[in-house]
Amino acid sequence: MYLHGTSRINEKGHLEIGGCDTTELAQTYGTPLYVYDEALIREKCRAYNRAFQESGFSYQVAYASKAFLCMEMSRLAAEENMSLDVVSGGELYTALQAGFPAGRIHFHGNNKTEEELVMALEANIGCFVVDNFFELEVLHDLAQEREQKVNILLRVTPGVEAHTHEYITTGQDDSKFGFGVSSGQALQAVKHAVTKPYYNVLGIHSHIGSQIFETDGFVRAVEVLATFVDTVRSETGHTMPILNLGGGFGIRYTEGDTPLPAVQYIKEMTDAVREQFTQRNYPLPEIWIEPGRSIVGDAGTTLYTIGSIKDIPGIRKYVAVDGGMTDNIRPALYGAKYEAILANRANEESKEVVSIAGKCCESGDMLLWDIELPEAASRDLLAISCTGAYGYSMANNYNRIARPAVVFAKDGKVQVVVERETLEDLVQKDRIRASELV
Repeated sequence: MYLHGTSRINEKGHLEIGGCDTTELAQTYGTPLYVYDEALIREKCRAYNRAFQESGFSYQVAYASKAFLCMEMSRLAAEENMSLDVVSGGELYTALQAGFPAGRIHFHGNNKTEEELVMALEANIGCFVVDNFFELEVLHDLAQEREQKVNILLRVTPGVEAHTHEYITTGQDDSKFGFGVSSGQALQAVKHAVTKPYYNVLGIHSHIGSQIFETDGFVRAVEVLATFVDTVRSETGHTMPILNLGGGFGIRYTEGDTPLPAVQYIKEMTDAVREQFTQRNYPLPEIWIEPGRSIVGDAGTTLYTIGSIKDIPGIRKYVAVDGGMTDNIRPALYGAKYEAILANRANEESKEVVSIAGKCCESGDMLLWDIELPEAASRDLLAISCTGAYGYSMANNYNRIARPAVVFAKDGKVQVVVERETLEDLVQKDRIRASELV
């Protein structure tokens, strides 16, 4: 398993993260357990900020909180001078409860409810990313009722398809997100928005997909968007001061993944903006981006305790762990692949090929297929790397399994940032009619 960030194998042959022995973490906090390398998260944030500072552009780096959010993560992002991208009332509430500056919150989503919009208006957030004609009307009506001017970006789909899984491709014409450029809907939306008295139309937003390993898609999107804003200027006289190029920067899950460093993504994006906007004699915009997975993905590791082992001679050996699709649904959802080691025997040579099964009552609850490990035994500790994005945030209670705890590890110290759910938590919202009990 590739060791990310501060991860290392210590003198005991145990996996260590943030100066903390994972076997001790498992003993203290139980398993499954999400362990985050706090120093690596902070370095990822700083890398994006440094890259933009070198570019000379005004900018905002908004952490895409859908990747992983809790109150402590909100606080960390604020400390690292990040803005915050939220997509629901729950994410917005979490950020506000953590004291995240409302003026640095951007609210996304293709179907924001009126209640969510009102919550955001009352908090006076920095910007709404308007996704469709319905929202364009509803948000303005609410703003007008409150006599409150609001900043908006319009999300547009530039018709650029990223080379990634179909479920996480979002920039093509056929998408549930945004106003299409090629269809003319984007221009129609901007023309309508700039006439609305309670809108301050700051610019446009584009997100072409996720887990992207090249820059060609971003460069092509910049060309399309530069042409689009130039058309807007010529037809409406409105100049856009903000260009949001979204996120989607890839990480290394397995050996075949080849992500670029943050500085390379940003340099090629900003070079493209400078070239395309200068060609059109258009004022250089402030650039916003929204990294999520690339901030927290490879900073997260999930620890499991091995339980039952089933060997089917000549076919397959199943090694079952005490978690599965309830704490990491990505393998079942779209075939996501990971690397793993026995965290308590990390120096031992691999001797067998096994498949890691989850404990849910589903044949599809498989975390890893055909990986090489030392001969595993019950009570060994399995570590799966790069689970920091969309593990906890997509966790669920299928089979009434409680969700794991989350800890941050840094400089040999541990902080519990999300407590483990208990069985009592699982029934807390249940209601029964006592009179009908036998």
